[in-house]
Amino acid sequence: MTDRTEQHRSAPAVMSRLLEQLGVDIDPELLVLALTHRSWAYEHGGVPHNERLEFLGDSILGQAITIELYRRLPDATEGELAKRRAGVVSTVALAEVARTIGLGQHILLGKGEAASGGAAKASILADTLEAIFGAAFLSAGHTASADLVLRLVGPLLDDPGRAGAALDPKTALQELAAAQGRGAPVYVVEAAGPDHARSFTATVLLDDVAVAEGAGTSKKVAEMAAALAAHQRLDAGR
Repeated sequence: MTDRTEQHRSAPAVMSRLLEQLGVDIDPELLVLALTHRSWAYEHGGVPHNERLEFLGDSILGQAITIELYRRLPDATEGELAKRRAGVVSTVALAEVARTIGLGQHILLGKGEAASGGAAKASILADTLEAIFGAAFLSAGHTASADLVLRLVGPLLDDPGRAGAALDPKTALQELAAAQGRGAPVYVVEAAGPDHARSFTATVLLDDVAVAEGAGTSKKVAEMAAALAAHQRLDAGR
């Protein structure tokens, strides 16, 4: 049994809750591999990390969403289908899904990445979720992994408004703020870490009041994450 598995087995109740939320019998070794970020792997002698599973999971995600949209929207054009798919498979959208199952607390991160808030970064959350889709495919097969995708990401398909906000959260926030009689969103971005591992935190202000924050590996992703969080907060308060 690997050190990574042992580390997560030290909190079996937490891992059990994650598996219960996923609803798929994923091999423990594959699950831990899916949760292993390259920063943790680098600090532990270059052990395998989750990027190969992420590559596999990205394909499974795209296929499952494409087929579901094709079935649900028989009159939609290719362009409309592509736009809807882009919304629900975007980094910001997948990160939102990952947060609903508390995925960040399970990810194995290097010390530097953890210290810079890596568990909350949209890119890391989205990549890890895709890796879990890959692990589900290898453990339980195509049908189970596709069902997992639709169970977790399906709510975005059911709510076009959420999907639209995930596709272009900054525009969606600006429109919602205007509809509520608020000022235009202002973004304040801070960067941290060395040039090769830069991380960004964005705070979105409305009427000079901080509404939400977002993090990411680029200024753009951080601002999008902050905008989506702010949009959700304003939308819930309507």
